[in-house]
Amino acid sequence: MVSQELLEILRCPNCVREKDGMLKLYKDAWLVCQDCGRKYPIVDEIPVMLIDEGDKWIQTAEDKLPVPPPSK
Repeated sequence: MVSQELLEILRCPNCVREKDGMLKLYKDAWLVCQDCGRKYPIVDEIPVMLIDEGDKWIQTAEDKLPVPPPSK
């Protein structure tokens, strides 16, 4: 599980240059950017904060995201 302290400092790597890029935790398995909609998986309790990874899931609705996320 991602700690609340980590959630408070993490930002979407795509948005952080232009706006806040705030993330919300979804089912303890995904971080979803509230600005651009990119979704970053949490694999083995480590957020995978790569723009390319977020791009893979941008068109997937939150309720369709696999839980747990695939591990590559």
